[in-house]
Amino acid sequence: MIDRRDALKLALCSATALAAPAALAQSPAKPRTKIVFLGTKGGPRVDVGPSNPANLVVVNDTPFVIDCGMGVSRQLASAGVPLASVKYILISHHHSDHNLEYANLVYNAWAAGLSTPIHSFGPKGLEAMTRTYWELNKFDVETRIENEGRPDPRNLLIAKDIAEEGIVLQTADVKVTAFRTPHPPIMDNFAYKFETPDGVIVFSSDTAYNPKLAEFAKGADVLVHEALYVPWVDRLVARVKNGATLKKHLLESHTAVEDVGKIAAAAGVKVLVLSHLVPGDLDVTDDTWSEGAKKNFSGKIVVARDLMELKLPV
Repeated sequence: MIDRRDALKLALCSATALAAPAALAQSPAKPRTKIVFLGTKGGPRVDVGPSNPANLVVVNDTPFVIDCGMGVSRQLASAGVPLASVKYILISHHHSDHNLEYANLVYNAWAAGLSTPIHSFGPKGLEAMTRTYWELNKFDVETRIENEGRPDPRNLLIAKDIAEEGIVLQTADVKVTAFRTPHPPIMDNFAYKFETPDGVIVFSSDTAYNPKLAEFAKGADVLVHEALYVPWVDRLVARVKNGATLKKHLLESHTAVEDVGKIAAAAGVKVLVLSHLVPGDLDVTDDTWSEGAKKNFSGKIVVARDLMELKLPV
């Protein structure tokens, strides 16, 4: 026989069971695609401020790392991404602030238990760099294989040089296309377009002002573009002995933030993200960066900071 208290409990349980499907139906679905800005400072100098250049795209829990400046392994860990889960690495060009921790990231993933292959893509020289890295670390790797029972990491990193523009990687969820853009004196330098189930993301790479990049990014949901704040270049270069030469390089090889706005406007992107900020370790405020881009772009502007996330669709 069921008493009043048992009847009340039964009624509440039944009501909860009936309401559960409706509640689940109303809850937002987990975003399938997100960008994590791992390192937002341009340049090779390591400091206590923002980390060196690196980005992450995660699609359906699959991590794609774009560039590997110093600190990328720690930044991935700080973002809650297991290093051993990395599946793809794309290097934009062979400046040290973009490739210096490339193979070390793979080594760190191996130390963390990597057992599945990582495929890497980048300009000509990536395959040779990979072979040289394993030769440099041959003693350590072979010692750990024998003494710790680890798999051979040299079989887990599959590097491929990119010779031409076009599709470089395609999975069930993502298509990645490379576009060559000038970063004098480096011309073998690639911007990357990610076509995902939730929208299109374009990373400019380091680049001189290049109107053709707007064509490549046409209609993208998110454009992540490097930015140079020209009024502070003199203050930046005053701190180093090679100031005159460095100034020439910065002005010829990067894009002033006002011109970044022009690219975003011509491309008609939904969101412009300013990253690879130069100067990235001086007191240039987010408002200052944004105001520069707003001179030519009226859409949404985000100033990237380390470990900031942007979920798609935007």
